[in-house]
Amino acid sequence: MHEFGEAIGLAFGLVAGFDADLVEIVGLSLYVSLTATLIACLIGLPLGAILAVARFPGRNACLIVVNALMGLPPVVVGLIVYLHLSRAGPLGFLGLLYTPTAMIIAQTILIAPIVAALSRQVVEDLHTEYAEQFRSLCLSRTEAVQALLWDGRFALMTVALAGFGRAVAEVGAVMIVGGNIDHLTRVMTTAIALETSRGELPLALALGIVLMVIALGVNGLVHSLRMTATRFAYA
Repeated sequence: MHEFGEAIGLAFGLVAGFDADLVEIVGLSLYVSLTATLIACLIGLPLGAILAVARFPGRNACLIVVNALMGLPPVVVGLIVYLHLSRAGPLGFLGLLYTPTAMIIAQTILIAPIVAALSRQVVEDLHTEYAEQFRSLCLSRTEAVQALLWDGRFALMTVALAGFGRAVAEVGAVMIVGGNIDHLTRVMTTAIALETSRGELPLALALGIVLMVIALGVNGLVHSLRMTATRFAYA
């Protein structure tokens, strides 16, 4: 108990003192996760909007696939990306394996279906509400999608935050494609796993504290955006 208490004290000391290794790991984690979230939103939001508004043969099959991809096992995604980026893979010539770029690719594949599925539900609900009005205004499908995305911007921001929260907490896929290389691909989750296995609790606890603060911050932003959206809805 004494050792555990001492480790907690050291962990808070690392956080308060902005330990160099801690800052480096947190910075890389935020860079990888934010970049993956941005790319996933650029892919997932338009895809979700199209699935919400358009009616075409095979739409139900597309919805089933997108919803199923939300539950992709991270280690499977990591394995697939590894096989494609390894020297024997089709993209091996790019030399991306064990780099932050490979980790961004893996996280993007993981969270893009989440963004697409959740945004599809948001946009579809809005489209059901405004469909009659859009028809009376003779809006094109593109104009309708743009209007729905703008009107649902606060809800869609919560979708993006949900994707970021999923990305920043990921460990399996980034461990496989990143290799957890010190000063190169070591992020918070992989560093926590490594330091805990070594019995080096102070750094693991410090990273855990930062990760919890980020999680609380994301949830706080989601709550604030929902409250803002509610106020706009009743304004």
